[in-house]
Amino acid sequence: MENLREPAVAGAFYPSNPDVLADDVRGYLSKAEKAAVEGEIIGLISPHAGYAYSGQVAAYAYKLVEGMDFDDVVVIAPSHQWPVEGASIYHRGGFRTPLGVVTVDGDMCDEIMAFDTRFQFIPEAHAGEHSLEVQLPFLQVSLDEYKLVPIVLMGGAGYELCQSLGEAISKSVKHRNCLIVASSDLTHSYDYQQVVAQDGILARHVDRFDIDGLAENLRKGKCQACGEGPILTAMMAAKALGGDRGKVLKLTNSGDVTGDKRPGNYTVGYLAGVFYRTGTRKEAP
Repeated sequence: MENLREPAVAGAFYPSNPDVLADDVRGYLSKAEKAAVEGEIIGLISPHAGYAYSGQVAAYAYKLVEGMDFDDVVVIAPSHQWPVEGASIYHRGGFRTPLGVVTVDGDMCDEIMAFDTRFQFIPEAHAGEHSLEVQLPFLQVSLDEYKLVPIVLMGGAGYELCQSLGEAISKSVKHRNCLIVASSDLTHSYDYQQVVAQDGILARHVDRFDIDGLAENLRKGKCQACGEGPILTAMMAAKALGGDRGKVLKLTNSGDVTGDKRPGNYTVGYLAGVFYRTGTRKEAP
């Protein structure tokens, strides 16, 4: 396959051995409780740290869709490696992980790219980026066949850019059975209590499906997310598709995982969440 994006963080963020990797992901999923969601799932939030830190949290999101059928999965992830202006969409070929190749839905990618000139393909934005890649083994284990729409977005993307991308996704999704995944870790701080407090603020906005309130508190620095752009975009797309509810599935941080909550210890927050609609599907105009 041409334009095959090879794994960049296998053996670092997650195991490179396919059997070990599959067993690890299945183990995380088996330990995650499946939350009750009374509606149709549109999107998820999943963290993107090394699996030893955030893999169990991610499993709470993917547990909800385990065994479900989707035509496409749109993964929106923040750029850590390249200063993206707008969004980079990998619109050809596929992504390889130790579990195999996930084929890109070139047609859907092209539809989204045609919506706004700021949406383009920037190879450097994908080459070493971990935030999108680490979602794929969970998708490969949880779902059967699907195609991928891989989007790397400026992490702190402005509200208007998120609106444009959310609208483009919703217009493309409306004729497809599609799942949207926002990849994001939360507060990064040397103060454990700050992480707990700020992540609690963000979690309340997710539970309330409060897009504008979340955007405002992110802007004011009252909460943090390295993938704030992906989260806001996913929420906006979900709303355009009739989404009216959000739910936090799991909230923790690296200090909780390691047990080291001492002052001065670097701590990162992790959240798994879902966005869904309680009524019939509302198509974007």
